[in-house]
Amino acid sequence: MHIKDICGRSLVTCHRDLSAEKVAQLMRDRFVEDVIVVDERANGLTPVGIVTFRDMVVRVVANRADPLLTTAGDIMTAAPQTVHESELIYAAIARMRDKHISRLIVVDARDTLVGVLSADEVAAFLAGELSEVARISPHRMAA
Repeated sequence: MHIKDICGRSLVTCHRDLSAEKVAQLMRDRFVEDVIVVDERANGLTPVGIVTFRDMVVRVVANRADPLLTTAGDIMTAAPQTVHESELIYAAIARMRDKHISRLIVVDARDTLVGVLSADEVAAFLAGELSEVARISPHRMAA
């Protein structure tokens, strides 16, 4: 199975200059734990960073940074981990495990933003695969 077949495509994005306050409002209003920071290019949106709920807590709240003056560019994790949509899901699992992260930004061959792959989506996929395997045994026993 390819990553493009299971990744989430409902994305919340912003530009580097958006205030931390506005990023937090996006997270609240869209019920997400991360916002992808993008640059607009001729071929589409290119991911340049990610701001997670944890980034907001650690880099804004805990540091008592002014959320009106602090920008997404100030608090984002730059050069976020990406994976190409054509890769197999098992490559994404290995990268998540090796990098100790729970989400990967999915891009196409031009490095244009396509979606996000979360550990939850991976777990749901694997649970479905295991369910299919479990269905083999009863039929095999009857034969």
